[in-house]
Amino acid sequence: MEFDIIIIGGGMVGATLGCALGETPFRIAVIEPAAAPMSWSEDEYDIRVSAITRATENVFRHIGAWEGMMRRRVTPYQGMEVWDATGSGEIAFNAAEIGETNLGHIIENRVILAALLERMAQLENVQFFCPADAKRLDRAYDKVTVTLEDGRALTGKLLVGTDGARSWVRDQAGITTTGWSYEQTAVVATIKTSLHHHGIAYQRFMPEGPLAFLPMPNGLSSIVWSTSPERARELVAMDESRFLDELQKAFGEKLGRMEWVGPRGGFPLVLKHANSYTSERLVLAGNAAHAIHPLAGQGLNLGVSDVAALTEVLLDAKRDHRDIGDLAVLRKYERWRKADNLGVMAAMDGFKRLFSNDSKPLSLLRNVGLTLANKSGPLKHMMVRRAMGLGGDMPKMTQG
Repeated sequence: MEFDIIIIGGGMVGATLGCALGETPFRIAVIEPAAAPMSWSEDEYDIRVSAITRATENVFRHIGAWEGMMRRRVTPYQGMEVWDATGSGEIAFNAAEIGETNLGHIIENRVILAALLERMAQLENVQFFCPADAKRLDRAYDKVTVTLEDGRALTGKLLVGTDGARSWVRDQAGITTTGWSYEQTAVVATIKTSLHHHGIAYQRFMPEGPLAFLPMPNGLSSIVWSTSPERARELVAMDESRFLDELQKAFGEKLGRMEWVGPRGGFPLVLKHANSYTSERLVLAGNAAHAIHPLAGQGLNLGVSDVAALTEVLLDAKRDHRDIGDLAVLRKYERWRKADNLGVMAAMDGFKRLFSNDSKPLSLLRNVGLTLANKSGPLKHMMVRRAMGLGGDMPKMTQG
């Protein structure tokens, strides 16, 4: 039960890291308490989806998981339209304008995870403990020991926490967080409309929060409707007919009539950022390090970029015969990713505060801003490429 790296959290970020470290000299353990579904009926759709950027697609290709996602189902989108419900401001993005075939892909979370787990099972140097719960963490100067609920003990040189916003690893390390609740809940569901989306994603900003329509297979759309917790509870509890009427009023006629809605769920929205990503022989990635508002769909993409950066740092340390659990090594990863994560988090928080209000001066400001940005070709192109993960100090794996 001796490993080089122990990963606690076998969700999308943890499984990506397991695959990224596959076929390397490291011996990897991945611990996950809940088994994920690997198959489902063709007409069943996950209510949780992710908008995958080109950078994240490059990582999935590099680790050998992209083919498994494509074999299941993914939906590329070629354009995006954003507008303000309180004015005439709008902006439209198109992949052709920057010489790309698409802006990204919308993929169900369980499709992503199933493909990652399928790939991870093929890797001889990765051992998956699932279902398994971590009960105790002990750290010494040269190793970490994780004791499972069933009494098994795993030792390693480095522990990675990819166990989500309520991270057990982060708590065990005594790492504090900064953040706040947005007092919003995201209502998510799959929708059928009378008009096909034709690969266009839509987002309407309303005073109570944004409403996004993300393209899915067979002309369906996945919605993410951010609103107050009270309103969200009402929307989830409504019968189908009334919910479709309320959605029609909120979104308008861009996709025709709302015809059908699948199961609905609600998820509280928070901003949370770990004050440190590292401790002795321990490091955080994904939502364990940062949780973000979903209005631009960057949450998973930030986590996958964490994985690419951490993998690069650890392999460099291995090549240079350095201790992968040493704080000096781990802080290189922290410095690299913290700046980018904080920048994106600040931008998304600013957008949320600018657009989710009914202030008339701010309404005028954002509508003028949207209109000017839409007319500025170079600025708009820079925004698109940055949103695709094609700018900044990005890890090699994200660059294809």
